[in-house]
Amino acid sequence: MFKKILIANRGEIACRVAATARRMGIKTVAVYSEADARAKHVQACDEAVLIGGPAPRDSYLQWQRILDAAKATGAQAVHPGYGFLSENEDFAQACADAGLAFIGPPPSAIKDMGLKAESKRLMEKAGVPLVPGYHGADQNPELLKREADRIGYPVLIKASAGGGGKGMRAVMNAAEFDAALASCKREAINSFGDDAVLIERYVQKPRHIEIQVFGDSHGDCVYLFERDCSVQRRHQKVLEEAPAPGMTEERRREMGEAAVAAAKAVGYQGAGTVEFIAEQDGRFYFMEMNTRLQVEHPVTEAITGQDLVEWQLRVAAGQPLPLKQSELRMHGHAIEARICAENPEAGFLPATGALNVARWPAHVSFTRGDVRLDAGVGEGDAISPYYDSMIAKLIVWGEDRDQALARLDAALRDTHIVGLHTNVAFLRRCAATKSFSGADLDTGLIERERAALFEAPGLPLRVSAAAVVAHALAVEAMQQTDDPWSRRDGWRMYGAATRRFDLDTGEGRVQVQLSRRHQGGMQLTVAGEQIEFAVNSVGTESHELLLGSERIAVKVYAFGEKLAVFAPQGSASITEIDPIAHAGEGAAEAGRLTAPMPGKMVSFLAQPGDKVTKGQPLAVMEAMKMEHTISAPRDGVVAELLFAVGDQVGDGAELLRMEG
Repeated sequence: MFKKILIANRGEIACRVAATARRMGIKTVAVYSEADARAKHVQACDEAVLIGGPAPRDSYLQWQRILDAAKATGAQAVHPGYGFLSENEDFAQACADAGLAFIGPPPSAIKDMGLKAESKRLMEKAGVPLVPGYHGADQNPELLKREADRIGYPVLIKASAGGGGKGMRAVMNAAEFDAALASCKREAINSFGDDAVLIERYVQKPRHIEIQVFGDSHGDCVYLFERDCSVQRRHQKVLEEAPAPGMTEERRREMGEAAVAAAKAVGYQGAGTVEFIAEQDGRFYFMEMNTRLQVEHPVTEAITGQDLVEWQLRVAAGQPLPLKQSELRMHGHAIEARICAENPEAGFLPATGALNVARWPAHVSFTRGDVRLDAGVGEGDAISPYYDSMIAKLIVWGEDRDQALARLDAALRDTHIVGLHTNVAFLRRCAATKSFSGADLDTGLIERERAALFEAPGLPLRVSAAAVVAHALAVEAMQQTDDPWSRRDGWRMYGAATRRFDLDTGEGRVQVQLSRRHQGGMQLTVAGEQIEFAVNSVGTESHELLLGSERIAVKVYAFGEKLAVFAPQGSASITEIDPIAHAGEGAAEAGRLTAPMPGKMVSFLAQPGDKVTKGQPLAVMEAMKMEHTISAPRDGVVAELLFAVGDQVGDGAELLRMEG
């Protein structure tokens, strides 16, 4: 077994690999960019080496620097994690040439499976079911369109060298094809350096089911059952679970054996995932193979009790697989939720900023536990524009799916993140939808459940208002002295004391009035409703509210005027307004077209002099590895473009000026 390995990655996967290595007595070396000097993965390893600037192309994609770091520190092997260089056959070969074990498949397997078109041809020879499509080398746009017409709409355009949902578009009719192809090719060349695409029939109401496979250097290969990854936004996974609901033993065996056949066709070694598109009637088609450890591997670990990173290390060291196919068992049900810095209500636009608060449910680590958290950041850290938007992975396990769902809801309820937009509330709503809770799964679930996911009411105003008042009272109570004339408890010799709170809920301003009766007791008036009010606070964050006969436990985190409220029903962001300080503020900023985050200008969809309407797409930006379309905030006329295509723009920068 290796004595020291280098982890050529960052974030939660680097922390995850380091934890297993430590348990096995293997020393670890971290590499880091200038942006990650104080990152969690750097602290998790025994040694760390700086390899370049913040952008991945200047650090985590600089494989010669990584190899130099491995040699300088005496590492015997390199674990690539996922993303970055994990599926780069040239890097895997460079490791071998440098005398380093690559903790992954052989370079030839990466190459064969890395190009989707080539992998389809290999799978056809191996007898693995394929969805109808075009996987040819000729990339003439006119030919591609003819092939799409032949296959029949809707079709799916996919970057041949892609992954993670990048360079992928569903095209519903011929009129949309040209624009979708151009966008796919742009995204593909920026993400993978290769703009080749393939075209496939777009299966209606498909399920995304993947099989975890493992091969060793002794010719053995097994499958560790399946995962259902159907819940996706922008072709990227949101919730993953194992086993797949409704999977019969016969179908599980068929898919597992097909996945093993796919792996053996390329002489596969190490951890890999064979992904299938499945019809509702159970028919399935090979989609692609990911030649690395997957983001969602923890759900497989949870139901099998196996540490897949340990398996990787043992196989890379030349050992046989720890278990035979007949020895593998699964127990219970596991679900993973990807917690990301993004705004679901704004088209899942990635967010950047500091994690002012990052509080997690009680959790354990590794292969089995009711709740597991894999995170590469903590409270006080920042999510930068340079890397993926994922903050953490929350994994729950239960004896059955119903128990796992209940534990997921409780874990998401107890996850409190403040400082930037996240998808935590969205994930909780998603897991509670009729479709997901009832296991009616397909890749269109989010769109089908749009009303429940995007139009659902938030935290009731009376709860968030009462929480803000409770926080204010708790802060004042901690500041009180024994001097009766300095007390701010509202005592009056006669009558009631009243106090006004002006709050901005994000949907408008609200006045809340707190009344303290002379004879005792308090009352809140919120939006004209009078509510009997009492509160019991522990510090300034934890409060037990009594609103009429309803008792509610809340948490409040305050940063200046801004307060974040978390309750069992949901969460809310509130700004407490000083009516004098904010007097005269109007809509000076309304109607400006600004960058929602740092990024690069890809294209402008309107020119000076063009009349545009509210909601019309006006610009395309690239940020955090994805393209984002920005729409007109109002009707008007484009007066001036303030940037050129290719320019880097900062967060909040005005992109173009509108008149009228």
